[in-house]
Amino acid sequence: MHHDANRPVDPEQLVAMAAIQSHRGPDGFGYKTQAGIGFAHARLSIIDLNPNRGRQPFASEDGRYLIAHNGEFYDYKRLRADLTSRGYQFVTKSDTELVLHLTERLGLMGALPHLRGEFAFALYERDSARLTLVRDRFGVKPLYWTMTDEGLIFGSEIKVLFAHPAVRRTFSPAGLYHQLMQTMVPGTTCFEGVHGVQPGQMVICERRDGALRVRTQPYWDVDFPCPGDRHILREDEYIETLRQHFVEAIQLRLEADVPVACYLSGGIDSCSILGVAAACQQSPVKAFTIGFDDGDYDETAIAQEMAAAVGADQEILMVPGHELYNHFARTIWHTERSIYNTFTVAKLLMSEYVHQAGYKVVVTGEGSDELFAGYPQLRLDMILHGMDHASPTERAELESWLQESNQLFKGNLLAQERLNDVALTECIGFTPSCLQSWLSSAPLVMPLLSPDYQQTLATYSPGEAIANTLNSQQLAGRHPLDKAQYVWIKTQFESQVLGWAGDRVDMANSLEARPAFLDHPLVEFAVTVPPSLRFRDRKDKYILRETMKELLPATLYNRQKFAFMAPPAHTDPVKQTAMLTLAKQYLSAAAIAATGLLNPAAVAALFNRHQHRRTPVAEQVQLDAMINHLLSVQILHEQFIAADVPKIAQERARTLGWQAATVTA
Repeated sequence: MHHDANRPVDPEQLVAMAAIQSHRGPDGFGYKTQAGIGFAHARLSIIDLNPNRGRQPFASEDGRYLIAHNGEFYDYKRLRADLTSRGYQFVTKSDTELVLHLTERLGLMGALPHLRGEFAFALYERDSARLTLVRDRFGVKPLYWTMTDEGLIFGSEIKVLFAHPAVRRTFSPAGLYHQLMQTMVPGTTCFEGVHGVQPGQMVICERRDGALRVRTQPYWDVDFPCPGDRHILREDEYIETLRQHFVEAIQLRLEADVPVACYLSGGIDSCSILGVAAACQQSPVKAFTIGFDDGDYDETAIAQEMAAAVGADQEILMVPGHELYNHFARTIWHTERSIYNTFTVAKLLMSEYVHQAGYKVVVTGEGSDELFAGYPQLRLDMILHGMDHASPTERAELESWLQESNQLFKGNLLAQERLNDVALTECIGFTPSCLQSWLSSAPLVMPLLSPDYQQTLATYSPGEAIANTLNSQQLAGRHPLDKAQYVWIKTQFESQVLGWAGDRVDMANSLEARPAFLDHPLVEFAVTVPPSLRFRDRKDKYILRETMKELLPATLYNRQKFAFMAPPAHTDPVKQTAMLTLAKQYLSAAAIAATGLLNPAAVAALFNRHQHRRTPVAEQVQLDAMINHLLSVQILHEQFIAADVPKIAQERARTLGWQAATVTA
């Protein structure tokens, strides 16, 4: 969107920006321009497969509205029928067209409560010269923006912004610091001036007096009730209502004009989804599972048991641990941020495998751990802060049990030692365990940065920066477990689980993931479930286990939650050699000097510590993560700062044969 309303947008530039993210939409492209505004779109055809009728961007018949949309709106057939009965005419079968007519009838704020699903879209309203960027309630779909001398530039991925020559490409000091400690400040990226639209929010850009004015407005948030406001039901009532919401969410996500498969791990989340999906379909459900060559991390046996129980057609992709570093750099091109564990690479390889099998859509289990306290760090906060009637002895016994049964995750998901961050504790009442492990690495990370960055960040507090973004009204008066879940959802869940371990590596291979647990009517009920029904009798996700008890094999029903993770480098000499080979390329003294990001002496000392045979296992886990982060930032520099991204985008458009002249704007 140009500052100058009379300045035309270059169509070829729009096409190049679409082309650099063609992995998100290889089935075609389109663009449209109006006064000072231009939209482009790369299409993944899932609903309405007609290549001409379904091409975006869409414009209303009178030209008042223009939209480009990424993702899915569910229940669209009912909404379309309702609007048609009111006299609105549809020219496509696409779910995207709903937004135009809903906005015309109700206004955008009135339309948003009706939009159910995973989406990110840009809507331009001509009469008010207003551009609105909207992201779904949890941030399943990405959306970024930046302001330049020419105007506001936005896109589904950061590389789309960087494909425009007006966008400056450089690291933010704070962003780089956070890349090395894993946890990000909501709404930020590692790049200077590049912002993420936050989940459940709109970024509104209006042209006023020849300049663009930007503001942010929320439209939805996770709203845990205060204890006194929670209407308590009987346990069987919670179970029955949860079941109804869950079945409906899965039924909606099986709707597509192409085949739909399921991701299947050894957890109750994906297994529950598979069981319900199998009951909803006449033919066997297709299930895809990742396997590792390390028994501590491999879940294929349980997944096979579940697949057999429901008659699913299962395929298992076995991923040798040492192979993951061979695809590390390719993964970073898609995540556009650092990763701490190579399970992200495994997910990239899995999505590639599923795509090659002929699938464009998978239903996934993300969101269950967030809603029902599945992760050990959430349960730890319940034990430490949320069990008012437990004696100190009982709490100590539970904490010891939790720590002992989650030894594999000590050093990344669970901190080695408790940490108290003053700003977070002041905001929340305690420092959530989900942030402690990463914030505890901050003192170790700082020396790894170059002296210039260290000087710039001398007074910077990462915990305070995160605390300042949290909505205190959504934390005040809530139960400690609700607070812990809320903070996780706003931080690690959006940036990690849904971001670099979810959409970014799935869409790298044109695969749309649909997390059924994030159906917002289901979520709005789940947050009313009392904490004692989320974690009870040492059972995580107690209410979900009881709801799905008859569907799950006994082995799975009785199994504690374990995070999906690839074996770290220190667990296997072959994998460690693969990691060191990549480190020689990106973390040599010469490579570090070329980027100017890191302190070579500190990096060398870290590797010496990692290789020392007496280094404790928990510390090796933490060092593994830090090395992956170091590799990531060096690769990010090579791919997005040193490289000529606008030229890459233009070459990509030429390779695809995408030209503005081939499409009627």
